[in-house]
Amino acid sequence: MDDATLSRLIDVGRGLLSELDLDAVLGRVLVVARDVTGARYAAVGIMGRERAGLERFITSGIPEDQRALIGELPRGHGILGLLIDDPRPLRLDDVGAHPRSYGFPLNHPPMRGFLGLPILIRGEAWGNLYLTEKADGSAFSAADEEAMVVLADWAAIAVANARLYQAATARRDELERTVRALETTTEISSAIGGEIELDRILELLVKRGRALVSARTLVLALVEGDELWVSAAAGDVPEDLIGRRAKIEASVMGAVLRSRSPERLTDLSRRAGQLLTGEVHAEAGLMVPLLHRGQAVGVLGAFDRVQDGPEFSADDERLILAFAASAATAVATAQTARSRSMEHSIRASEAERTRWARELHDETLQELGGLRVLLSAARRSEDPARVDQALDQATDLVTQSIANLRALITDLRPAALDEIGTHAALVALAERVRATSGLIVELDVDVAFDAGRADARHATELEETVYRVVQEALTNAAKHAQATRVHVSVRAVDDRVEVVIRDDGSGFDVDAGTAGFGLIGMGERIALLHGAIDVRSTPGEGTAIAVRLPAGHHVRDGAPGRRATESA
Repeated sequence: MDDATLSRLIDVGRGLLSELDLDAVLGRVLVVARDVTGARYAAVGIMGRERAGLERFITSGIPEDQRALIGELPRGHGILGLLIDDPRPLRLDDVGAHPRSYGFPLNHPPMRGFLGLPILIRGEAWGNLYLTEKADGSAFSAADEEAMVVLADWAAIAVANARLYQAATARRDELERTVRALETTTEISSAIGGEIELDRILELLVKRGRALVSARTLVLALVEGDELWVSAAAGDVPEDLIGRRAKIEASVMGAVLRSRSPERLTDLSRRAGQLLTGEVHAEAGLMVPLLHRGQAVGVLGAFDRVQDGPEFSADDERLILAFAASAATAVATAQTARSRSMEHSIRASEAERTRWARELHDETLQELGGLRVLLSAARRSEDPARVDQALDQATDLVTQSIANLRALITDLRPAALDEIGTHAALVALAERVRATSGLIVELDVDVAFDAGRADARHATELEETVYRVVQEALTNAAKHAQATRVHVSVRAVDDRVEVVIRDDGSGFDVDAGTAGFGLIGMGERIALLHGAIDVRSTPGEGTAIAVRLPAGHHVRDGAPGRRATESA
């Protein structure tokens, strides 16, 4: 092997090591192999897992039309099988004269000279490099073999790197899917806690669901008796679709609801008019039932994937299933709030918060923790630095997701409120708000009262309302009013509890009717306890909220009330 060839191979090796796409690596190896040796044809055979034959066969030099005429590609018999059985360089002047030769199929170009070399990764045969028929009619030389041994070694390193990169990419993609599902569940969980208007929830669901799976159109149909009616849609929606109804027994969406299993559909043009009574013009669809506590709530239908579509993948199906579980809970909660009294609605919401906290802690949090352990173990392997970096990022992301999930669990249902009482829960809330937003929260809490017992506490409904009122006010001050300081006073006075929250934020025009859904929900909670709320605010001068709640003689066992003045 001359110096020019060696220099060329060194340059080729550098280029191969920078390439992370496996097919690109193999294509480049074939081009270089033909160029260096003068071979007319080159191929790479990739072995199957059992290493008993070839799983893939990639060629260079044979035109596509001629390759199609040849028919089935080699699977590792004859001379190719010899290299599989004995992975050492093999150089032949006339391949047809060898006793292991099977000959060539019809329409195969004539080939005499042959040079085959194994591609070994960590000492194990991964595949073989084949060269045939030098352009000048000569036989392959020892110099050709020496050069191809070097190229095969470069190829082995490049293939190993590409495979490791693919594995890291697959792990990253799986992590991203997990985080996306977690984010979706978290968002819908937050909607459950802060929103009870069905129309608002449906709008949220169709928009988030459509973005989640990159659908051109997403339709949500709710169950009403023995019918499905299209309640909300996002994207490219026919004008007359919203409000359409169809019998569950006579529609594709109804079939999905009855089977209680998701379904990916293709060639929807043949089933036009069968989705519901109106047509959704699409080529492919993904439908999933909304099930809440064993009851059918409705069906989500996504149509025509915009990216890499129009058909949806198995990953899309897994994501939409996780989304549908949260969506069904959100819809069912809103329907309950609409059909029952406000008192029943709030109690159901609190019960739902407790259930979500338990489920997210026992399932999702532990799964993410397990994923972090798995990725950390991968990081300790002998992978290249690039894989280590990817795994480091993945581990950090999971750690952050776990921290966010813990915060969500606390927001949904603070343990201190149940176990210790209002004072401890508000202190923890103030600390959490300070840590996440930098808002200074000054607390003046005195919830002690004379109920005839030192260990008595206020009624559960009263403590929950006080906590949620303060929580909503702090959230509004931090997120919407851009306040820097909030003073919170919670005091038990005679037969009532008074809550006053003042912030130095941007304020708003109370008379303009711009109060958000948070303040509306706050007013509903207070009304349930026959309390009163007074909101005073001026643009640029902050906001003051004063709440009076009757305490009466509703007491229960628990930690005694106590007075404290704290600043977080």
